[in-house]
Amino acid sequence: MLSRRNFLTVAVGVAAAGGLTACAKKDDSSSDSSSGGSKTITLGFSQVGSESGWRSANTDSVKSAAKEAGYKLQFSDAQQKQENQISAIRSYITQKVDVIAFSPVVVTGWDAVLKEAKAAKIPVVLTDRSVETSDDSLFVTLVGSDFTDEGRRAAKILEKVIAKAGLKAPVKIAQLEGTTGAAPAIERAKGFKEVMDAEHKDDWKVVVSQTGDFTRAGGKQVMAAFLQSNPDINVLFAHNDDMAIGAIQSIEAAGKKPGKDILIVSIDGVKDGFVAMSEGKINAIVECNPLLGPQLMDVVKKVKNGETVERWIKTKEGDFMQDQAKAALPSRKY
Repeated sequence: MLSRRNFLTVAVGVAAAGGLTACAKKDDSSSDSSSGGSKTITLGFSQVGSESGWRSANTDSVKSAAKEAGYKLQFSDAQQKQENQISAIRSYITQKVDVIAFSPVVVTGWDAVLKEAKAAKIPVVLTDRSVETSDDSLFVTLVGSDFTDEGRRAAKILEKVIAKAGLKAPVKIAQLEGTTGAAPAIERAKGFKEVMDAEHKDDWKVVVSQTGDFTRAGGKQVMAAFLQSNPDINVLFAHNDDMAIGAIQSIEAAGKKPGKDILIVSIDGVKDGFVAMSEGKINAIVECNPLLGPQLMDVVKKVKNGETVERWIKTKEGDFMQDQAKAALPSRKY
């Protein structure tokens, strides 16, 4: 996978404008206003789906930011299927949109369609998630988070949670992974393992790990199976809040107290996660900010104008524990 820390600064060219007939689940909402009499920028955006509260907030941010910027947005919901995204991107190419942006379902399998976009001279911007490519020039930039660092931060904040709870070794960890093959699932697991192997090789162990596909239903189902096979689990690391919330239901159904009998650390920072944390059911959350819309629209403008942009545009994030949850709740925008 391309290293997020080694992206270079690149310049991009201007692409032709046009309309779009999107694939998959379509939303033809658009903003037709433009400033200074110039031609309205048309952005084709393919979203992963609507699997979580984070994703819904991300979609709302993109739509509202496009409207505010006066861009014509052609939006496609891939329903968590790579083939739907590839079809949508090919439709954007056929209709000659100005810029294509998408949040890839998985990291691999994009070279062919990205080469088609490059041949059509339509710049591509990645949002939220990275891809593996044979040619770094197939996309312009990535607007998103450092998922590996989020995994590291989850491990470091778990140290504080364990110390505060007085939990003694051995620490038996269940891991709810995100969608198999997706960048956040791969990198969050990697970052967490880095810290665990370096600092807790003898006292921490991931005893069971399986994908919950970033959904509440998946988290609930997989956690129920975890508790059947490993009833002595005392820590849960969930790759997102929605899976953690689903897991809480199974923990309670098993007669255990989430946040006490099983300490829980998750990633995202959506409002429902903070509500669970304020109730003592989640111990800590590593934030992954979904409000990428304004940054994306700024990048689209620069790309359309042929300006130089950073190869990777990072979002601002924070870490939160239970005693901060109630104070943070009123200011949660997602």
